Formats: sequence, C-alpha cells, structure tokens
Amino acid sequence: MNLKVNAKLDPQFTPMSVVCREMREATKDNGQDIVIGIERNKGYTTTYKTRIFPDGTGKDVENFDFVERIVKTLLWVAGGFKIIIAGSDTVAAKIKEAYSYGGARDFDVRFMERVYETTFSVESVSLDNAPVDKSSASPVGRHLDGCRIGFDAGGSDRKVSAVIDGESVYSEEVVWFPKTNTDPDYHYQGILDAMKTAASKMPRVDAIGVSSAGVYIDNRIMVASLFLKVSDEDFDKKVKNMYIDVAREIGADIPIEVANDGDVTALAGAMNLNDNSVLGVAMGTSEAAGYVDPQGNITGWLNELAFAPVDFCKDAMVDEWSGDYGCGVKYFSQDGVIKLAPFAGIELDESLSPAEKLKVVQGLMAEGDERAAAIYDTIGAYFGYAIAYYSEFYDIKHVLIMGRVTSGQGGVILLERAQEVLDKEFPELAKKISLNIPDENARRVGQSVAAASLPKLR
Repeated sequence: MNLKVNAKLDPQFTPMSVVCREMREATKDNGQDIVIGIERNKGYTTTYKTRIFPDGTGKDVENFDFVERIVKTLLWVAGGFKIIIAGSDTVAAKIKEAYSYGGARDFDVRFMERVYETTFSVESVSLDNAPVDKSSASPVGRHLDGCRIGFDAGGSDRKVSAVIDGESVYSEEVVWFPKTNTDPDYHYQGILDAMKTAASKMPRVDAIGVSSAGVYIDNRIMVASLFLKVSDEDFDKKVKNMYIDVAREIGADIPIEVANDGDVTALAGAMNLNDNSVLGVAMGTSEAAGYVDPQGNITGWLNELAFAPVDFCKDAMVDEWSGDYGCGVKYFSQDGVIKLAPFAGIELDESLSPAEKLKVVQGLMAEGDERAAAIYDTIGAYFGYAIAYYSEFYDIKHVLIMGRVTSGQGGVILLERAQEVLDKEFPELAKKISLNIPDENARRVGQSVAAASLPKLR
C-alpha cells in the first residue's frame, strides 16, 4: 500500500480509509454488491453499501476481513443489537461466527446486549430485502428559551449552570470522586445538590439538560464510567433512572434530556460555529467523540470511536479491554503517545501513570525536542486518514479537535499533518472539511449552555 503521507514512526500503518478506497477500485468491474445494516432501539437502522469480491472466487477471507472491520465500525459508530448482511450468505456466516459468545467479537456482543437489553443476532438476507436507513428526525438542543439547568458530569469534577434565555447567570465546579465510589447514593446526592444549587439562582426551572460520559437510551443510563465501582445490582436498581429521578425531585413535570458528553461538545461547537455537520473528537485518557448532523440533530448514535478500527493491520496494537486490534483508542489518546514513544527513541519511566508519561512527552515537545515532534507528526498522519474513514459514516463539514493530547505545539503539528493527508490523499474532502481547535473558554462555557439547551419546552 503506497501512502502519499506516511505515519513516520509506524511504517506498518494500513489506514481503513485507503483499504475502503482500494476495495471499491479492485471490485469496480467484477464486484458483488453488499449492504451491511445495524439495527438498534425502536427499529432505527444504519446501513453501509459497498462491493466485495464475488463469493467463491478464492477471495472469501479478504471479503470477511474487510466486511468485519466495517461491521465493527458501524456497531460502535451507531450502536445496535442486530447485524444484517444483505448480498452474501458466505460473509454473513463468518460474521455470525465472529459475533457470538466465545467468538472473536465476544466483547462487542456482550457490551451491546447490555446497552440495548436485547439478545444480539446476525441475519443474512438477499439484496432485494436489504436494510434501509431509519433514524429519528427529532432535533435535540439549541433551545435557549426559559430558565434551564445545564449539568456536566465529569470524572473528576461536576459542573452546573443556571441558564436564562441562553445566558449563563450562574455556574460552579465541584470536585467529586464518582469513579471510586461504590455507593450510588453518593452520585445521586451530588447530582441533586448541583441541580438544587442551580435552581436556587433562577425564578423557576423550565428544563434540565445533562451532559455525561457514557451510553444513554431514552435518558436512561445504560453504561457509564462514572459508576465503575457500583455493583450490577445497585446499577439496575438505583443508577439506570438516576437523572430522571433527580429531575422529578426538582419538579414533577420538568422535561429532561440526557446526552453523551461528546455529542454535547459537538453541539457546543456547532452553536459556536453557527453551522452543522460537526464531528468533535477529544484525545485524552481515551478517544471520545460526538456528532451533530446536517440538520443540527444529535443522532442517538453511540459515537464510541475509541472502539472503531482505523488501522487494518492485524499486527497493530491490541486494546486491552475489547481485545481488538487497530482501534482508535490506541491512536488518538494518551495511549497513542505512549505507544509511539519508544519508536521515537524516548524512554518513559514505567512507574509513571499514563497521564504522567504524556506530560513527559509534552515537556519534551515544549523544549523543541524533535523526537516528541515525530510522535505528534505520526498521530497527525493517523488522524488525517481517520477523518477520511469517519467520512464513510458521517457527513462532516467541521472537525473539532480537543483534549490533553492536542494541547500546545503538539496539537498544531498534529493538525498540520492531518491537513496534509486530506490535501494529498483526499482532495475532495479537503475542500469540504475544516479542522479546528476550539479555545478553552468557548469549550467550557459553551458546554454548559449546550447541555442546558438539550430539552425542548413542553
């Protein structure tokens, strides 16, 4: 695979975006159409159409390897509990084997079953019965009327704002320790205290918007790292409906909307840019993402790009949690920086925490160390190719980049290299997509106002 922009410290990097392009090219004269669909709650379905080599022509392994990566991506981009393969029983059979208990993607199956509380399945259908896109058309956010509470549940602090007609009249940040606390009453009381404080700063409360890391279905908490230490029994009894229960304590009929913090960050960026089709990517402890579609909607997709593959190379680093290779978490997070350090000739003290190791590299970067610059250069190449891959699934006009990994001069190098990839490899995307780093103040204040704007007044 000849890349026009190389990942300097990772010569085996095989971008998914280029793999997709090469598969389309290789099958344009004698390909077999295939449609991949992922179904989630309420019958919502997200599809991806492409071509593969005809079944039974000695390319069945290549077909599976390619389709499996697309399936994996769709699962973590949109979310779902049913995979539908239209156009190839051969590929569908191998996908079913992989996405089963004890199969290669056992982790993904169990995770999605927990999120959607439904048995996971794989279905093979004819092209005539291929799945079609079905999504919710209701816009979320940008409602600025009335007296609103905006709550942002972080892992180390919680933020709350009282917002009247789009203006924040009060905000506070309180340090808390949700990830180490086993008692869900600790979380409940902390959230309730924050809401009551904000409510006391306004004549009334018309709506409550919540921004929180995790997966939310119909305002219910399905998976969230804030409740890492809470037992499964307590999670089911006391956590799932926690935000709904707190809202009821503030007022009986107050509308509440809970959204993933990545989506709210993207919404804040869209409000700041006064535009839509915004993909926000935060590179910190992991890779977090959010998306606002061309109509200005938050889609209800998972947008868990940390688990979406960006590197097709089977020798790529494996994520310890999911047991899969080439996924975003090892490319666009502090793990990505740490992974590349030895290849740049930087030895990091193994006794340091991941955050401390990142600080060492950032310190070298601030001193103008060329080895540190090579790390950010490589991540930038990764990211440029990843943006092109994400464009296979998202309609993107703006990419917002944020998080600890992007701070300082390293972030500038990263963006420059990503832009070069788009310019040289994907000029049609380069004309359409702008890359941005929002300033810290716009991000912090904008987040609370965006969260407050989530619900529509009844």
